[in-house]
Amino acid sequence: MSALILIISIIALVLAIVSFRRTGGLQDIKSQINNLESIMGPLREKTANALEKMEKALRKTGKGENPEKKEEDAGESQG
Repeated sequence: MSALILIISIIALVLAIVSFRRTGGLQDIKSQINNLESIMGPLREKTANALEKMEKALRKTGKGENPEKKEEDAGESQG
């Protein structure tokens, strides 16, 4: 019984390898990776710019003060 299971699993492995090669194999995967890298470059720059702007905005509002204390002070002056 275990010999039959072994034969079936080997046949399944061979079929998987054949179908992988027919669909493009590693060459297709490499081309998809290259396409994704070309898309990711500008996105990384945009993310870095957005984080830099956010950091500058936070540093302007903070300047060493606790933001929670600043909000409490503003609430007391309005109330």
